Amino acid sequence: MSIQAERVHYPIATAELERRWNAIRAAMKERRIDVLVMQNNNDFMGGYVKYFTDVPATHGYPGTVIFPRDDRMTVIIQSRFGDDQQLPPEGDGYRRGAKRILGAPYFVSAHYTLTYDANLAEQAMASYAGGTIGLVGRGTLPVSFVESLRSGKLSSCTFVDATEMVDQIKVIKSDEEIGHIRRTAAMQDAAMEAAIKAVAPGKREIEIAAIAEHYVLDHGGEQGLFLCCSHAPGKPTYWGNRHLQNRTLRPGDMFTLLIESNGPGGFYTEISRTCVLGKAPKDMKDEFAFLLDARRFTLEQLKPGASCKSIWDAHNAFLRKFGRPEEQRLYCHGQGYDLVERPLVRYDEPLAIEANMNITCHPSFVSRGIFNTICDNYLIGEHGVVERLHKLPETLTELC
Repeated sequence: MSIQAERVHYPIATAELERRWNAIRAAMKERRIDVLVMQNNNDFMGGYVKYFTDVPATHGYPGTVIFPRDDRMTVIIQSRFGDDQQLPPEGDGYRRGAKRILGAPYFVSAHYTLTYDANLAEQAMASYAGGTIGLVGRGTLPVSFVESLRSGKLSSCTFVDATEMVDQIKVIKSDEEIGHIRRTAAMQDAAMEAAIKAVAPGKREIEIAAIAEHYVLDHGGEQGLFLCCSHAPGKPTYWGNRHLQNRTLRPGDMFTLLIESNGPGGFYTEISRTCVLGKAPKDMKDEFAFLLDARRFTLEQLKPGASCKSIWDAHNAFLRKFGRPEEQRLYCHGQGYDLVERPLVRYDEPLAIEANMNITCHPSFVSRGIFNTICDNYLIGEHGVVERLHKLPETLTELC
């Protein structure tokens, strides 16, 4: 049995990885970029490393990928001093498409080690001195790393931001990717059902969230955020993470759970549902009905070519018209290997909506003493939304 078959959790097909690499290399050739460099240190907002290698960065340990236009990749990992592994054409069983693995024991919490990975990257890109280096994901490339590259042996290189180039390819999902995304949504549906069945007076919020997390880990997910909140009528509060999930549920409470996890293959979707420990007041039912109307208004505008600014502006105009507070956060966005992936549906996003995007929509607001929210994912087709990827009914559940 191969290492990949025995060890890797839901690997992506090699043909899919090759599709990505070929598309990126064609874009690099068009822009005359010789090599890309990227770094991630987690698998919540660390999609670039996963996209190129099918291996996530995790737990705050930086992983760096050097992706040449004309050669296989070099991967830099947290390891031992002097780690230098030359890989066969098929890779090491984990990282297909990789030619070399370099490593050293460096940590973001030990400032004097911050140049170790940059020195290894410099070594890996030595043959591109004087060429053009594309930086991918500047928000996840440390200043210390980039400064070391710019001031060292690669100082003669031209450095360009290649993030937009990669994003435009990465956000459009292939058939295989869409299949994995559907499986993630189905897994979350079942996790939500399992959690809601356990809701009862006397349970703490964290106990309910743990049921959803256990289900996800048991059915193809690797990690996620499981946010929840509960409140009595007239005392609204927003979701909290584990540190803020100590409240004990009481009769009459409203309880909301948000599952933001990845699933088979490492792709994200997210789902939120609300239940009431008893009968829902009329105001709560009315606000939930309006919430669905507001979301439908946005979904009707998610069509290829639509600008995110126009959708954002229209959504807030809709909320204003009916006396609800305007959205000031992020209520609709793409997802893939990142929990939050472009496009961001708001006034500052340059990317337009396109077919084969995986979009989550979660309008949220406080009105009439109630925290109102719902969340599902949608697949964009040639003329607009073609599928609600989550199949759990869009209902406010009364636990009488």
